[in-house]
Amino acid sequence: MAIAFKEWALVCDALGSGEQSVILRKGGIAEGKTGFGFDHDEFYLFPTWFHGQIDKVRKEDAVLPEQAPEQVTVSYAAILEWSGRIDNKEVAHRLSELHVLDASVIEERFIYDTKSGSLGGNGINVAFVRVYRLEPSTTLPMRKEFGGCRSWIELPEGNFGAMVSVLSDEEHTRRKELFARLLGVNF
Repeated sequence: MAIAFKEWALVCDALGSGEQSVILRKGGIAEGKTGFGFDHDEFYLFPTWFHGQIDKVRKEDAVLPEQAPEQVTVSYAAILEWSGRIDNKEVAHRLSELHVLDASVIEERFIYDTKSGSLGGNGINVAFVRVYRLEPSTTLPMRKEFGGCRSWIELPEGNFGAMVSVLSDEEHTRRKELFARLLGVNF
C-alpha cells in the first residue's frame, strides 16, 4: 500500500503549484491515543473537499477544484524534510510566507479544543516538505476507507506517475533556509 496524507484540496493545490512549502496540522478525533504526527517520510497528497476552505485561505481568487464524488485524483507527492511541534503561536504565525492558510486557521489549529477532541494541548505540528507533481496524475475510485476524520490513509498500490519537483532546487533551498531561520532549526 501507498501512504497518503489527507489535506484540503486548496492546500494540495498550493503545495502543488509551489505557493506552499509547509504543512500545519493539529490532529483530531480519529488520530488515536498518541495523537497526530508526521509519521511518514514520503506520502501522496490526498485532496479533500471541505467547502468552507475557500474562506480559510489567503487567496482572493480561490476556487475549489471540481471533483466527482465517486473518484479522487492524486496529483502530488511530498517528501518530508523536517517536522516538529511549535508551542509558540507567534512563531507559527511567522511561517505565513510559506503557506496560504488564513491567520484564523492557525489560531484555530493552535489552541487545544476539548469539544473537538484535538489532542496534544496547545501547539501545532509543522512539516517542511518538498513537493512533486505526478506525471501523469492518477484517478482512483473513492472508497469508504478513504473517509473519516483521520490524516493518513492507505492507497492501493499502482503506478502513480513520475515525480517532477514543483520548485527549482534554488527556490527550494531559499525556502528551506527561510524556514530554518524562522524556527531556529537545522536540517
